Amino acid sequence: MSKAESKAFIYGHHAAVEALKQKANINKVWLQQGLAPKMEGEVSRLAKQQGLVVQQAPKARLDELADGGHHQGIVLSVAAYTYASLDDLFDRAEQSGAAPFFLILDGIEDPHNLGSILRTADAAGVHGVIIPKRRAVQLTATVAKTSTGAIEHVPVCRVTNLVQTVKTLKERGVWVFGTDVQGADYRTWDARGASALVIGNEGKGMAPLLKKQVDQMLTIPMVGHVQSLNASVAASLLIYQGFSSRQPL
Repeated sequence: MSKAESKAFIYGHHAAVEALKQKANINKVWLQQGLAPKMEGEVSRLAKQQGLVVQQAPKARLDELADGGHHQGIVLSVAAYTYASLDDLFDRAEQSGAAPFFLILDGIEDPHNLGSILRTADAAGVHGVIIPKRRAVQLTATVAKTSTGAIEHVPVCRVTNLVQTVKTLKERGVWVFGTDVQGADYRTWDARGASALVIGNEGKGMAPLLKKQVDQMLTIPMVGHVQSLNASVAASLLIYQGFSSRQPL
């Protein structure tokens, strides 16, 4: 695996507790002075099990560490996030005993969207998420908090060129499905084989060159006045259609 480029912080109760339980690469635990005893006790117990330093600090210090984010009195200083390789994603699928089920995010820019998508991906058994190195949000503290711990369970592969990556996936037997306003009704999608789903940018959708590489386009039919959905909402609908076809009742 390759290491991310910057120091990171995880903040918020659920995200911090999940990171501690998963024994993420944590350097230090910061707790706000006067934190509720129950919350402080839970975090301190988990930190002690790993021999981590717990530092009491005023709220202003935690506000600074979390860059103004809603930290709920808990901030973890962690080593830079690690990114998986494409082979790691295939290995994870093989270990699960199921055909690969990947998610490709083409230029998602909002960290809250990425965090929410990771949360859904974890719930639906997605084996890994692929993101571009440029012009897209990377793994950050906001992503970690929004994912409520899913960032510790879903490997994220960061690649230089999505078009080339899609070609590689297809060479390895993966069917690639895109999303657009024109395409087959997503409710007909059968993802039982090795499949990868592409979710486009919040405003621009999928890049034209990437569209040319997919095997089939899927669309979410809408009958209301608003003819678009938030990227994380659209991703959730599509991911769960894939899940439903792979795990029928």
